[in-house]
Amino acid sequence: MKIIESIKKDFNTMTLVLIPVAIAINIVIGQIVVLLKLPVFLDSIGTVLVAVICGPWAGALTGTLSNIIWGLIIDPNALPWFPVAMFIGFVAGWCAVLGLFKTWWKVIITGFIVALTAATVSTPIAVYLYGGITASGSSFITAFLLQTGRDVVSAVLSTNFLVEPLDKIATCLLAFAIIEGLPLRYLARFPRPENVEIETGNRRTQLIAAVVVVILLIPIWVFFLSRLLASAD
Repeated sequence: MKIIESIKKDFNTMTLVLIPVAIAINIVIGQIVVLLKLPVFLDSIGTVLVAVICGPWAGALTGTLSNIIWGLIIDPNALPWFPVAMFIGFVAGWCAVLGLFKTWWKVIITGFIVALTAATVSTPIAVYLYGGITASGSSFITAFLLQTGRDVVSAVLSTNFLVEPLDKIATCLLAFAIIEGLPLRYLARFPRPENVEIETGNRRTQLIAAVVVVILLIPIWVFFLSRLLASAD
């Protein structure tokens, strides 16, 4: 009964309105990243957004539908990844319920947790359906690691644990920034506004901090990746 009540709590009129918008955000940004062959994904911002202010079940549904719709209408390669998207929404939602979306630094922790989940769930899909080389821009890292003599499972896992933390931390911080930019009266209409009650500082400060961290993450990650690949060469 508690599970049923939890599911019911996630879905009100505002949730049903937000889910299609979030799906569109996921698909548009995700498709741009695929076309540009960037070594990130950024296709779960909408999923995390729904998961945080609506709940884990709504987040899981948003992630699942995003990849199914994306795969059926635009890019068939997106379809097999729906379990990853589902778990991203589910885990992000429960992190928010547990209070990990109330300050920017706690959002980073959420990003790490979601990244570990995504890396674990996506590895079997990448290995057994694609042989380790997918349409993602991060596959160049996998290809490089394979050339160094690593087996496919090790190469894919290494790639995922390199890419996922950057991607999911950035994704969570961007979703957090969007939420903090929304009026409190508007947020109060969603099922779980208490998930984003700021603990310290003010909402503007938290928003700015989140955006600054995302901006700093990119050059740091590029430097780290270049050094890692150079040392492995």
